[in-house]
Amino acid sequence: MKLASLKEGRDGRLVVVSKDLSRAVDAAEIAATMQAALDRWEDAAPRLERLAEALENGAVESFAFRPEDCAAPLPRAYQWLDGSAYVNHVELVRKARGATMPESFWSDPLMYQGGSDSFLGPCDPILLADESWGLDLEAEVAVVTDDVAQGVDPRDAGDRIRLAMLVNDVTLRALVQNELAKGFGFMQSKPSSSFSPVAVTLGELGERWKETKLHLPLLSYVNGELLGRPDAGVDMAFDFARLIAHAARTRSLSAGTIIGSGTVSNRAPDCSPGRPVSEGGIGYSCLAERNAVEKLLHGAVRSGFLKFGDRIRVEMRDDDGRSIFGAIEQTVAPAPETCHENQPACVQRARK
Repeated sequence: MKLASLKEGRDGRLVVVSKDLSRAVDAAEIAATMQAALDRWEDAAPRLERLAEALENGAVESFAFRPEDCAAPLPRAYQWLDGSAYVNHVELVRKARGATMPESFWSDPLMYQGGSDSFLGPCDPILLADESWGLDLEAEVAVVTDDVAQGVDPRDAGDRIRLAMLVNDVTLRALVQNELAKGFGFMQSKPSSSFSPVAVTLGELGERWKETKLHLPLLSYVNGELLGRPDAGVDMAFDFARLIAHAARTRSLSAGTIIGSGTVSNRAPDCSPGRPVSEGGIGYSCLAERNAVEKLLHGAVRSGFLKFGDRIRVEMRDDDGRSIFGAIEQTVAPAPETCHENQPACVQRARK
C-alpha cells in the first residue's frame, strides 16, 4: 500500500496511491490525515488496504496523482530522529578533516533530534539565504513507527515499523562545525528536511525488506547527473530495529515518529575511499562525502556545495526499474530577502 498527503491545511489530506504512482483516491472516510491513520493503525490499515485494492482494480473513482501536489507524507511530525547508521560516511568525512573516529561509533548509534514542525514537500524548493553556508543534500531511507514502549528490545522494535519513505536531510555544512563545537548539537545547520511523495507499507518492498533494512540502491542526482547509487542494505552498521531501540532507551515513542537511516554510504571493495560514478564507482549520497574523497585522493576539494538554481533528485527503483516512493525533486532558490550581516543587500541598507 502506498500513501501520500496532498497539500491541504497544516497536516495535509490523506490519499491512497496506485502502485504505479499514476492515480490516487481520497481516504477521508477512513482517516483525514496520515497522523490520524497512524494514531489508530490497527483499525485504519485494513480499510486503507481494501481501498488500495479497489484502486488497483478500477473499482473506485480516482484522480491523477501529481507529486508536485504533495506535502511530505507527514507534513509535520511529533518527532524526527535521524541516525547515522552508515559509519563509512562518518569515517570518510572525519578523515578528510584530519579527525579520528572513536571506536564506539561502530557499537553505539549516533542520532540527533531534528526540527519536525515544517517539513518540505518532495517538489518544494530549498530556500537558501546565503550560498556560503554550504548547502548539501543527504539522501536517506526513513521509517515511521507506531507507538513504541520505552526500553523496547531490538528484537521486537522492527515490529513497530508501519511505513518506509525517502528523505533528503538538508544540511548547511559551513555551519556544522561551529555549532557542534558548542557541545549542544545541530540546530541552525539542519533546516527543514524533505520527504518522498509517498510512504509505503513494508509489504510493498517484498524480499528487498529484510533484517529491518531496505536492500536496494538509492539514486541521487545533481543537475541531472548521477551523484551516487549506494545500496541501502549494504554497510548499514545499525538496522532500523536497532535505531528504534536506541531512540526508545529512555522514553517511549509516539505513533508517527520518523527514524532516519543517515546518509546512505558504501565502502569501496578495496576499502579505499569510494570512487565517483564517472570513474566506475558507486558514488555518494551527499556532496560532503564526495568532497571528502576528493581531498583524500587529490589533496584538495575540487567540487563544492549546492548553489542557486541547482537541481537535486533522490529516488529508489524496484527490480523492474519502477519508482517505489516517487522522486524528491527540488531546486535551490534564494530565500525571501532577510537581513544577514554578510549579505550585500543588508550591508547596503545599513549604510543608508
